[in-house]
Amino acid sequence: MLDLQWLLIAIPLASGALLLVWGKESDRFGHLIGTAASAASFVLGAIMFAELLGENAEERSHAVSLFTWIDAGRFHVEMTFVFDQLSALFVLLITGVGTLIHVYSIGYMAHDERRRRFFAFLNIFIAAMLTLVLAGDYLVLFLGWEGVGLASYLLIGFWQHKPSAAAAAKKAFVVNRVGDLGMALAIMLMFAQFGTSAIEAVNAAAPGATDTVTTSLGLLLLLGACGKSAQVPLQSWLLDAMEGPTPVSALIHAATMVTAGVYLVVRSNAIFDASEVARNAVIVVGLVTLLAGAWIGCAKDDIKKALAGSTMSQIGYMMLAAGLGPAGYAFAIFHLITHGFFKANMFLGAGSVMHGMDDDVDMRHYGGLRSMMPVTFATFGLGYLAIIGVPPFAGFWSKDKIIEAAFGQNFWVGLGALLGAGVTAFYMTRLMIMTFLSEKRWREEVHPHESPRVMTWPLIALAALSAVGGILLLGDWVSEWLEPVVGHAEHHELAVPAIVLTLIITLVVAVGVVAAVVFYRREPIAAETPSSVSIFARAGRHELYGNELNEAVVVRPTRHLTRFLVWLDGKGIDGFVTGVADRLGDTSQFLRKPQTGLVRSYALTMFGGVAIIILCLLAVTLA
Repeated sequence: MLDLQWLLIAIPLASGALLLVWGKESDRFGHLIGTAASAASFVLGAIMFAELLGENAEERSHAVSLFTWIDAGRFHVEMTFVFDQLSALFVLLITGVGTLIHVYSIGYMAHDERRRRFFAFLNIFIAAMLTLVLAGDYLVLFLGWEGVGLASYLLIGFWQHKPSAAAAAKKAFVVNRVGDLGMALAIMLMFAQFGTSAIEAVNAAAPGATDTVTTSLGLLLLLGACGKSAQVPLQSWLLDAMEGPTPVSALIHAATMVTAGVYLVVRSNAIFDASEVARNAVIVVGLVTLLAGAWIGCAKDDIKKALAGSTMSQIGYMMLAAGLGPAGYAFAIFHLITHGFFKANMFLGAGSVMHGMDDDVDMRHYGGLRSMMPVTFATFGLGYLAIIGVPPFAGFWSKDKIIEAAFGQNFWVGLGALLGAGVTAFYMTRLMIMTFLSEKRWREEVHPHESPRVMTWPLIALAALSAVGGILLLGDWVSEWLEPVVGHAEHHELAVPAIVLTLIITLVVAVGVVAAVVFYRREPIAAETPSSVSIFARAGRHELYGNELNEAVVVRPTRHLTRFLVWLDGKGIDGFVTGVADRLGDTSQFLRKPQTGLVRSYALTMFGGVAIIILCLLAVTLA
């Protein structure tokens, strides 16, 4: 079965293409075809994973070359897919969580007249993401990378009749192109230095390359990762992307697209291990982003945007762990998996709340929904306990390991990660209080209700995974499983015993929870934004002025440069060219005037010319 890994991609890709070209007669069952395709890839992936488990650790990498993609001189690229310990985990996450999101979407998009097309786009997205993680060559990875970008553009802007959705899709596409430029340059540099872009060959050659090459490669790959994973400074697209249907948010912003950057860094571990500068840059980006995202999450009243800020923060934890090198690679992937469970659970839970609240996303209009939506409340609550790190839920195991590894490498990095855990507890408790636990604040015409079973069953499954996902750490399974791919995890000595650090982390989380309870239960929640808010809240509501910064640093100067180039082209280059043409035209118009077409006029002109010549000759002779 391991030689059939290309089917993992082919099944959803074929389904997506079929749904796009089939006529309207398939509208009645197109969503079932799309869901079945994703489920088939999951079943196939699970069978392959079971086969991998039965093999020796050193033999758990299976490469399949389908055909030669590019063969031009020294430039040779095989369409190769690799199913190994790292890609196997991603395949199960993408197809497993993706299938649950497909099932949920059957109910969520039930009344959308373009539902068949929506499922086609979901299938294409799954296929592109699988191409990305199974690729055995950076150029093949880039093919999936761009496919994910296209599919996300189509899904974020699915409701393009809304100007905000169309603008959000365009923004996501443009910002990601900045990161893609880094990826493209990195692949070019690989070929120039190593003569290949095959992942295994590049990782094998990286330790022998110069510091300049490995640092340049690391920073260029990091730029690409920042775009896809919405890390500072390319994070501005993520919150706007909430304009897409909620299942899109769960798929793109929980388990797939935003984790692509983390995958890229971990898959390219040899490059980052060879460059301390690049690895430190990953740490800085991750730390800044996890704190920035948490700050934004504290201020947003839109439930989906609050969760999007949380996604930024949690991906920041993963990037931070990946920057720690062999000590953090496995924990970055571990947190990526648990985050896929509980964040998909909460995004779909937010969609369930919106479904029962007439698509209102403002948490200031919620309150008291725990009794109106008991299943949504219970499942969302399990995701909440997981993300803030309450033992024994999944997030406790994965996030605590990252914080522990951070303290083992640098005290200040560990302190920043610890602070992020406390702020996470604060903003997630705020979200729970405003949505489920406070007094009801919805409008009279709104009648909250629980979602249908086709939507709640995926919530239950994801909530269960959020609760028990930590079992991957039992016996250091995830570290040992990934060791052949990412190397042996180095254990740094801590200043305090691990159990003491765990108690400190739990105490910090408890402080964040208590602070939110005191702050938001002390007085009624305002139905509208107060006229005066603190500078910190104002910055969070404006997403730390990231959009304003982009406007000032990039958009406005580029607009002025474009206008100058247009003026230069019109008045300078075109002015010179058209000026010469105009002068030649004027000259031709002047020369046309004697051309009357009358023979008598031409004869008179010839006679006059002969007379002038004769007179000139006489004058010369007499002189």
